[in-house]
Amino acid sequence: MDSKLEPVYAQVLSRNPGESEFHQAVREVFDSLGPVLAKHPHYADAAVLERICEPERQIIFRVPWVDDHGKVQINRGFRVEYNSALGPYKGGLRFHPSVYLGIVKFLGFEQVFKNALTGMPIGGGKGGSDFDPRGRSDGEVMRFCQSFMTELYRHIGEHTDVPAGDIGVGGREIGYLFGQYKRITNRYESGVLTGKGLAWGGSLVRTEATGYGTVLFADRMLRTQGESLDGRRVSISGAGNVAIYAAQKAQQLGARVVTFSDSSGYVVDEQGVDLELLKEVKEVQRGRAADYVARRTGAHLSTTGSVWDVPVDVALPCATQNELDVAGATALLRNGVKVVAEGANMPTTRDAAALFQEADVLFAPGKAANAGGVATSALEMQQNASRDSWTFEHTEDRLAEIMTDIHDRCAGTAEEYGVPGSYVLGANIAGFRRVADAMLALGVV
Repeated sequence: MDSKLEPVYAQVLSRNPGESEFHQAVREVFDSLGPVLAKHPHYADAAVLERICEPERQIIFRVPWVDDHGKVQINRGFRVEYNSALGPYKGGLRFHPSVYLGIVKFLGFEQVFKNALTGMPIGGGKGGSDFDPRGRSDGEVMRFCQSFMTELYRHIGEHTDVPAGDIGVGGREIGYLFGQYKRITNRYESGVLTGKGLAWGGSLVRTEATGYGTVLFADRMLRTQGESLDGRRVSISGAGNVAIYAAQKAQQLGARVVTFSDSSGYVVDEQGVDLELLKEVKEVQRGRAADYVARRTGAHLSTTGSVWDVPVDVALPCATQNELDVAGATALLRNGVKVVAEGANMPTTRDAAALFQEADVLFAPGKAANAGGVATSALEMQQNASRDSWTFEHTEDRLAEIMTDIHDRCAGTAEEYGVPGSYVLGANIAGFRRVADAMLALGVV
């Protein structure tokens, strides 16, 4: 890290004790910014770095609700409205037992730069709760979402803060949240949430967008080397929305996806993952990896080792933060991996990412590679604002254009700053400069 950044990072550590994921996210960006400060010292002079590390607003609230047995349950809700220099706060809600303030701040910090890279007028934020929807009835999920929105509604709006889904928050949860927002405000404000159902203001391709975008970015990286995804073996972690649609797009481009995973283990399917079966198990039945294996001849479930032990050309971590560590990176490198593109938010540990970059593997950080989801959310906001609805083909074409632009912006910035091929440095600098320039234009606010 550049010496000018060290005191700012020390301040981040002292002001945010115990928030290891947030510390990691800030460090990952700061490691890239030395060349920027050397070329543009006015960012440091105006304390942009200190300001960009401090969220504009952090909201924590109680979420009481009643389960199916009549027992009162208490969860904690969060919304971190991180930076609005480029537009209204935009970022998902995560419902998972691991959620605490440090997770939400790390996700919000990443979201600021990810949203900036899309080139669209959206700021960054994130939210969620330590509520776990898994194993809960629809009625329990509805009552939780209604209680959550009863507090959150006063902080959001289509011109203020626009949440979306994330882990544990899909179409069902967005529907319950929007219904309660509409009930409380007496406004059919479609643009206040994205990831909505198609029948009531949602956008085609939004479901597929994060996974599709990750694969499009990986393919674009390969094409800079005169290659493509066609014929490649691909490993994917996770079995949620991002993983499923990353697998779908990879297969459309001619790749063979041989893995997926969930908290019970990882599946290896050498024939290529059966997408229709995987969707049935995960999206309809809300089942486990073992349910897929029970119905798929030749597939097997492993509960030891790692999904990254499987030899592949392309690895797409699409589950959660820090899932791909040094051991996983070492296994992938030993087996000749050529491309790693992050479908999840910061799924690769700092040391593992360094190994990939040292080995000249094409490595795409999440703030660039998985920006397709929020980009399509912004397209959903556009459709809501104009009371319009676009075709799947038109929206997918717009997504492809945006992902190409993000790739080229990252690659061009890395070259401008003397490190060609470093998508990490390119993404961090390009995202930072767009936000920082807007902050300077708006004054000290």
